[in-house]
Amino acid sequence: MADCDCDSHQQTLKPVDEALAFLLDQVKPIVQRETVPLSEALGRVLADPVSSQVDVPPWDNSAMDGYAVNTQDLQNSTTRLQVGQRIPAGSAGTELLRGTAARIFTGAPVPVGADAVVMQEVCKAEDQDVVVMEKPISGANIRKAGEDILQGEEILAAGLRLEPQHLGLAASVGVAELSVFRRLRVAVFSSGDELVMPGEELGSGQIYNSNQFTLTGLLERLGCEVVQLGIVEDTLEATCEALSQSAEEADLVLASGGVSVGEEDHVKPAVEQLGSLDLWKIACRPGKPLAFGHINGTPFLGAPGNPVSLFVTFSIFARPFILRMQGLTQGILPTPISVIAGFDKPATDKRQEYARGHLELDDQGQAVVHLYPNRSSGVLSSVVWANGIAVLPPLTAISPGDHVDFIPFNELMS
Repeated sequence: MADCDCDSHQQTLKPVDEALAFLLDQVKPIVQRETVPLSEALGRVLADPVSSQVDVPPWDNSAMDGYAVNTQDLQNSTTRLQVGQRIPAGSAGTELLRGTAARIFTGAPVPVGADAVVMQEVCKAEDQDVVVMEKPISGANIRKAGEDILQGEEILAAGLRLEPQHLGLAASVGVAELSVFRRLRVAVFSSGDELVMPGEELGSGQIYNSNQFTLTGLLERLGCEVVQLGIVEDTLEATCEALSQSAEEADLVLASGGVSVGEEDHVKPAVEQLGSLDLWKIACRPGKPLAFGHINGTPFLGAPGNPVSLFVTFSIFARPFILRMQGLTQGILPTPISVIAGFDKPATDKRQEYARGHLELDDQGQAVVHLYPNRSSGVLSSVVWANGIAVLPPLTAISPGDHVDFIPFNELMS
């Protein structure tokens, strides 16, 4: 898991935007589709657009409880009409006779002959009659047929991740199944002889493998199918074997640790032996080393082993890459919000920092972000303390009260 996040001048640092643009340009989205029922479509990526086969609503209906009337029968500010019928939701009335009103309820079809619904609050029921005390305009309180959706109208575009509201909209037009892209299979492994699994006894110089669970959780939150290869021995032979197996079983290989150029970092030479590799030092903190390449045609991403560096690298680089592979066409990059800084930062860092931040409201109701005091990329507890990432531009001084960009974690985990 050993990676260094210290500065080095041996290689020019690649700007974040440049690296991200290159990665996204290399994506080949999966194209295989499958049809699933609405009950199983949540979180999947829609492969084919959905159009409505019906008007919604299918007929003019009442927007509230009240009385359906013909406004031509309401000559005065107060008019008495005979109540000729009662129309609850789920039933249909008959044609409204002139000089009468129909008791009607929200969602019920407006009868032929009526051109307005009077809310019950301005009516008074007396025996078999109703006294209308306020004359409405024609069309008042009526929801017109097709007002929401017209037959043949596209209601869901291909390339979006299906949320509950999307499923509800599909159901509202009678769609029972959706065409979605199959789940993206991502192979994950951790590199490092110092790693042991939780529950095992720690030996001298060993640490627990937190990265496997962080990566798996992040991938599952994105709807990926995870192929788990566990901990790979720190040898070139074992690394090559894990990479070859991963490339056969998955659409993407994601490794944590071993992507630097030390004697015990075998991922770089292994990928180069099996395929091709670009290894960059990115102008960001934390998470400077980033590897991208292909193994027998399968894309490979190598992230730093330090747990915070891994989290940031995944959020900024791997997540957009994965979303585009899944077939998403919108919401690939997170949307930051502008908040007030509750901290100082000198203009000394040449790298863009993704600082762990906690956003909260101050006494005036303003959104203020505070930073975790320890900037080390090994302090995983800081990510639990934080509720997002503050984006701090390079060579930029920040004082309390300045505005900074902040990316909430809920933007990075869906």
